[in-house]
Amino acid sequence: MPRTGSFRYSARARCELADAVRLLGDVRQQAELHPLIVRVRPLSPGPGVLGSQLVTDRLVWGPFRFRINYRADTLRVGPDEVVLVARQWPRTTVHNHTRLTREPDGLVRVDVEITLSAPAPLFPYAFRQARAAHQTLAARLPAALEG
Repeated sequence: MPRTGSFRYSARARCELADAVRLLGDVRQQAELHPLIVRVRPLSPGPGVLGSQLVTDRLVWGPFRFRINYRADTLRVGPDEVVLVARQWPRTTVHNHTRLTREPDGLVRVDVEITLSAPAPLFPYAFRQARAAHQTLAARLPAALEG
């Protein structure tokens, strides 16, 4: 039986909205920001998918170090929204919905909601890893967008 959980985070940066959308809509560019990603290779996208990549993450579980591969699909890239979904065996899915807003002070606000679904035995580990990785990504994002 799978378990599902969500978390949210936000970041703000002085940049162009289009630059933020371009960075957040391209998994290859996020590899420098995401602390677990060690490799991104292009795949042929399926129907209704804008782009697909095979992503390799490096993980640690106690004394064990290992790598996992998963497919990351870009489903939607709009002027103020990005939707990505990653799928990994066994039945683990990460849905990333990013909304971008130009604020009155000129900064771009990035609001991200991550929803992870995984088999019950894997869920606690996968959820902790996803949340920690995305917290690091959020901390790195302003410098990447402003640089």
